[in-house]
Amino acid sequence: MEGVKEKQGQLIFGLDIGTRSIVGTVGYLNGGKFHVLAQRSKEHETRAMLDGQIHDIGKVGETISQVKEQLEEDLGRELTDVCIAAAGRVLRTVTTYVEHTFENDREILQEDIYSLCTMGVEKAYEEFQNSNTDTDMKFYCVGYTPMRYYMNGYQMGNLEGHKAKSIAVDLIATFLPDDVVDGLYKAVEFAGLHVANLTLEPIAAIQVAIPEKFRMLNMALVDVGAGTSDISITKEGTITAYGMIPVAGDSLTDILVQHCLVEFETAEQIKRKCRTQEIIEYEDIMGLPQTITAGEVLELLDPEIERMTQMVSDTIKELNGDKPVSAVFVVGGGGMVPGYTEKLAAKLGIVKERVAIRGQEVMQTIVFELENARKDAMMVTPIGICLSYYVQSNNFIFVEFNGERVKLYDNGKLSVTDAAMQMQFPNDQLFPRRGEALLFTVNGKSRMVRGEQGEAAVIRVNDEEADMYTQVHNGDHIVITPSTEGVAAVMELGSLPEMGDALAVYVNGRQISLPRTADVNGRRENEFYHICQKDDIQIRNSYTVKEIAEFLDVPLGTGIKVNDTAAQPETRVYEHFTVSWDMENPLLEESVTVPDPVEKPKNTVAEAQTDEGKNEPGAQTVQETPTVPQLPHPLTVIVNHTPIIMQGKASYVFVDVFDYIDFDLGSAASAGRSIVTNLNGRPAQYMETLTEGDVIEIYWKNLK
Repeated sequence: MEGVKEKQGQLIFGLDIGTRSIVGTVGYLNGGKFHVLAQRSKEHETRAMLDGQIHDIGKVGETISQVKEQLEEDLGRELTDVCIAAAGRVLRTVTTYVEHTFENDREILQEDIYSLCTMGVEKAYEEFQNSNTDTDMKFYCVGYTPMRYYMNGYQMGNLEGHKAKSIAVDLIATFLPDDVVDGLYKAVEFAGLHVANLTLEPIAAIQVAIPEKFRMLNMALVDVGAGTSDISITKEGTITAYGMIPVAGDSLTDILVQHCLVEFETAEQIKRKCRTQEIIEYEDIMGLPQTITAGEVLELLDPEIERMTQMVSDTIKELNGDKPVSAVFVVGGGGMVPGYTEKLAAKLGIVKERVAIRGQEVMQTIVFELENARKDAMMVTPIGICLSYYVQSNNFIFVEFNGERVKLYDNGKLSVTDAAMQMQFPNDQLFPRRGEALLFTVNGKSRMVRGEQGEAAVIRVNDEEADMYTQVHNGDHIVITPSTEGVAAVMELGSLPEMGDALAVYVNGRQISLPRTADVNGRRENEFYHICQKDDIQIRNSYTVKEIAEFLDVPLGTGIKVNDTAAQPETRVYEHFTVSWDMENPLLEESVTVPDPVEKPKNTVAEAQTDEGKNEPGAQTVQETPTVPQLPHPLTVIVNHTPIIMQGKASYVFVDVFDYIDFDLGSAASAGRSIVTNLNGRPAQYMETLTEGDVIEIYWKNLK
């Protein structure tokens, strides 16, 4: 059964799998009318179904097989595909809105409308999944009805053929538990059939019972079967709501079973005969002949009919905004019991003439091409199931995913991705995974090096190479070998860009290139060090005079100068600084480490002022106790109008500022310019000691 367009000769097999019986109908659509070629029905030999739900799959499957074989014999051809309808005591509905915008105005095709509705079903399913948190039951969409179409923001009855930039739809989708849907599919498969379309019983019934020309009215359709009463509401030209209650004809039959002491089949016959016979004869389970009048039967059933119609009335009002509808059509065998329509009218508060059983009179577009065709209310739903195939294509398929059977809602474009999502296959095992990233800081700024990309998942469908977007069909076998994780990121210290450029300085008039160095977590490391997670790396952009001599492997001499200013071995040298010393007079070791006089740390300004006055004339000489070296402390200075906090030393000199600012001392920056260094408004000396709050200016000045 490919496609959804009407075509003479394309036979549609509809199966109404009811609680009491199974009805099969085969026909085709031609010229706007549905032609019925064959009908067959068979009652269940046991109570294999209750309240619209299959309890014995094997028994129901056998009955389906018998109906199928009878129809095949009537038609002289094999039947392989079937349309079915679902019922059940737990029905949920979701109303949603979905819109699709095209790149440009274009003519709307039937395929566009179908895609729009499919989008609506998918959105409704997503909304339902998000809200369905109060139960562990799995639900599946078993039908949908477009309520209103929109074109460029305006309501439109039929979109096909119009030109539009955007189209939209209000759609109502219905959901039933997995066990209800699964039971139907297994019973049908038991009979050797494949499901071509699945709908909901009230959706099917309304296709026949309430033609579109009547749907402008606020009406209700009640399909009273054996196990369930299915309800749908129409208003303003569309179907606005669906409902279902687990009370129908079998509840009446059960009363007669108990009262007349008969088996279920006999009680069912008594219930049916009370419509046409005044006195009903039967045999009880003791084998004794008995009689009962139709009046006695109706008197026995009256309380239950009252209860049934009250429940139906309450549900109609609930679905219709807490108010009665204008009229009610009743279909199905359960509603044919005398007094049902009158009591329902009374419960709704409408005149009894507006609640009526519908059968042959609503089948004006149905052509029966067989003798003695049944045309009563019992046939409304079976024919509606066939017609639903043309209105919507709604089905589930089963595939095998890594050895497990999975059910998918068939929207016509299912892919491996859909199966993976349904099986909750981890997303990170579908796509290549990078190895662990390496996170660290360089000069206080975060840095990340990505790990290597892993291998993508290996996907095969029916043993053929595939990808995530490969379409899947019923019975396909999908095997996914999870993706792998790549190698974790690795980096040596020397690979950092900041470590690439050497420091250029001038030593005794000759340019020397010094390799960059770095401190990692406060410890000096070489270029071959492997960076670790959360390492704190500080790139050093200077050398001491002593370190330069050690790098050059030459002795450090006397007369040390940095930028023509007297300096010490520990004086720091930055990019393009000049350094000189007397190569002929090596600096004695003891002269390199002569300690400065040690002062006792001053706790307060007053204490410092007191100490300053100790050597003034007339000051009293005090015996000083040995002092400890001054401890490292922070110092705040203002550099180019920005506060800078210097840390880690007991005292600071001007050149230390370059460790805390981002100032380009490279050759490109210095070309044609000279550096200006000011301290508190005057030219600074590089080795000049800094004090708290000093104001510093450092910038390049163009040479004229």
